[in-house]
Amino acid sequence: MRQQQTVASVLVLVVAFGCEVFSAQEGKNLPADTFASAKQGKLALYTRFRTLSPEGPGEEIRYRTVFWDPHKTAAIVCDMWDNHSCPSAARRVNEMSPRMNQLLHVLRNQGVLIIHSPSDTMDYYKDRPERQRALAAPKIPTEVPLLPWCKHDPEREGPMPIDDTDPCPDPGYEAKRNWTRQNDLLEICPEDAIGDGFEVIYLLKQHGIENILFMGVHTNMCVLGRPFGIRQLVGQGFQVVLVRDMTDSMYNPARPPYVRHVRGTELVVEHIERYWCPTVTSADILGEPAFRFKEDNRPHVAFLVSDDHYQADRLLPQFAHYLTDQFDCYTSVIHGQGTNYFWGIEQLAAADCLVLYVRRLAPPEDQLEAVRRYLQSGKPLVALRTASHAFVLRGQRPAGCAEWPEFDREVLGGNYQGHTLRGGSTIWILPERGDHPILKGLPHERFPSEGTLYLTSPIREDATILMMGEAASRTEPVAWVRHYGNSRVFYTSLGHPKDFDNPVFRQLLVNAIFWALDRPVPAPRGMTQ
Repeated sequence: MRQQQTVASVLVLVVAFGCEVFSAQEGKNLPADTFASAKQGKLALYTRFRTLSPEGPGEEIRYRTVFWDPHKTAAIVCDMWDNHSCPSAARRVNEMSPRMNQLLHVLRNQGVLIIHSPSDTMDYYKDRPERQRALAAPKIPTEVPLLPWCKHDPEREGPMPIDDTDPCPDPGYEAKRNWTRQNDLLEICPEDAIGDGFEVIYLLKQHGIENILFMGVHTNMCVLGRPFGIRQLVGQGFQVVLVRDMTDSMYNPARPPYVRHVRGTELVVEHIERYWCPTVTSADILGEPAFRFKEDNRPHVAFLVSDDHYQADRLLPQFAHYLTDQFDCYTSVIHGQGTNYFWGIEQLAAADCLVLYVRRLAPPEDQLEAVRRYLQSGKPLVALRTASHAFVLRGQRPAGCAEWPEFDREVLGGNYQGHTLRGGSTIWILPERGDHPILKGLPHERFPSEGTLYLTSPIREDATILMMGEAASRTEPVAWVRHYGNSRVFYTSLGHPKDFDNPVFRQLLVNAIFWALDRPVPAPRGMTQ
């Protein structure tokens, strides 16, 4: 699963995860129609997965767009029952079903085989042709023996991240089978199939299916363990992705790790990304923000990133996870993958705060317009380092793409004029600004940064400088705030890779995000347990 490297200067489709993948030369500005042609007739899936870090202990979060042939793809709907012995679980299925039905409708129209698998309810469907379609699939021998239930595999995966021994928070919960069929909000069409157990595997092989979009409940139980679940499918050699906003866990927040329910589901999703398969959201297919349960009232922080010059492509997803894990935020990463096309741009419409780290790219016109609309709506912006020259090129602009050369002056209030020639600078807080919320808890002693010092002065008069830097006998502002219309804006020229190792910089960035959201900074989760 390591990052594909390309040597061509044009769009390349290569093989990874057993399918076509998007890749491009680092920092490449490509015509807008290049991306449209790559998606023609394909399912463009913006996958997220986790892999061991090449730089030491721990893992990295990676994004890669893959292209699937819809006629070799199936969508499996797992255990979306009409009822459940845990009332809160049943409520969440009812809440999720309309969005899932919308997703299945679009997939079906693109030629994807839809398989409804409400386990233990096959008698209800015994006379339906969709049920007979699954039963008619020949029992094709498999090289790897099929398992009736795929238990936790300690040789492949670590411990489950949540304690589900008491999985329902509702008073008086008693586990019992009280479901009879699939949820009625999910439409079953004549071209679909209804199946359970091994027959789902046989059906997939009969239809020449190579790729699986998996959705349904419950993530930590049936989604992984059913005989048609993720563990079995991966073991049988299918290319699987979990639709992570179309699933839900059985988890009681009163049990470890004592997080809210939606975070418990996210932890299981992360486990699957780490050990089993990548994930996507329904936004990839529907072109609108990912589904969230109504109970999920966390602030949504979107990270717009495409700049491998300073390793931002790698570091920003890690920081987004840190913000989610420690500060109770919902985060999404809109990742250019080294190009000027921002996969996941749909998320921007639902974001409460935008964190921008982009360098010299001209995105497709409609994507840059989405950034403009976001700012015109009065929502806040936190911009890092190369954001000062995010949307201005050196060279010819590709067809169908747009620049915003005034962005630095107009939005950030800066005046980027290059940087010092040698790395390293000294940073300090202006004493008269020490009580600003963004600087709360930061030491007032000077600290080093290995990055070159950006030449940013003079900045706009309506900006409030918070921090200064010095290098090569030059003194420059390195962090300030201002307003762009009704949008709160924070900019810092910090953001060198080594800055992210510095707890002072990480706290600065956390403080800036919550200042932009006009919220107090919560205590890190580890300090509240």
